[in-house]
Amino acid sequence: MRTTMTTTGLVLRATKTGEADRALLLLTPDGLVSAMAKGALRMRSKLFSGTGLFCYSEFVLFEGKTMHVVDAASVKQVFWGLHEDVERMALAMYYAELAATLSPTGEEAEAQLRLLLNSLYFLSEGKRPPRQLKAVYELRAMTLAGFMPDLVACADCAKYEGGAFCFDALRGCLYCAECAAKRDLACNLDTPALSAMRYIVFSEDAKLFSFSVSPQVAQQLGAVTQHWTLVCLNRPLRSLEFLRTIWEPGGGDATAEDMDGTVPSEPETKPEETGE
Repeated sequence: MRTTMTTTGLVLRATKTGEADRALLLLTPDGLVSAMAKGALRMRSKLFSGTGLFCYSEFVLFEGKTMHVVDAASVKQVFWGLHEDVERMALAMYYAELAATLSPTGEEAEAQLRLLLNSLYFLSEGKRPPRQLKAVYELRAMTLAGFMPDLVACADCAKYEGGAFCFDALRGCLYCAECAAKRDLACNLDTPALSAMRYIVFSEDAKLFSFSVSPQVAQQLGAVTQHWTLVCLNRPLRSLEFLRTIWEPGGGDATAEDMDGTVPSEPETKPEETGE
């Protein structure tokens, strides 16, 4: 008698194999699961809809010889807006690769899944600018994975606010402008960008996306969160390289190393009611 399990899961990767099969990588509340959906690419297959890329479905799985096999897949959520333009799809692919790289388990897996579903929802619906959503996902995902940066105050003098700050990704801490200069570090965060970083790290799940920043602050914030992510992972991400090719022609995100001067101050970060 075969052993079956029922779980919800988000399809992070769906690869064609054979004539009509799909090899899936799922993020479930318990962690990553590899599964084979046999015949899923046939239009009349009962697995066709529920096993598509970025489908959030309820799966019935049984143990095969080398991996789980999908016996049934019932769609719970499809993020149709991701397919409307290449930018949204590229960012969603980055989310997926980052989630797979972190490979969460247990309670962390459930939290990472919830974060990813919410991030895909806001991206799909166009409710927040993609650059802001990228920064939110990066910083919150790394925090959930145990890489919480020290954003409380300057690591040297304990200054909390006032003027520009430097976030040192190699040490994971803040330095005020004066202390950064003593260490030959350039400031890369102004007041609204630092406020946004603190908000992303410390806010409740229900309020995580309830803020807005200017495009300039979003780009500045994104450069810092991206650098922090890559330092923590200590490996490149192919999907990020592809996303850069889309953003760079229009003046894409600078890297943290490019932030060689104090950034001009922008209006303070404004929380915003989402109604979600």
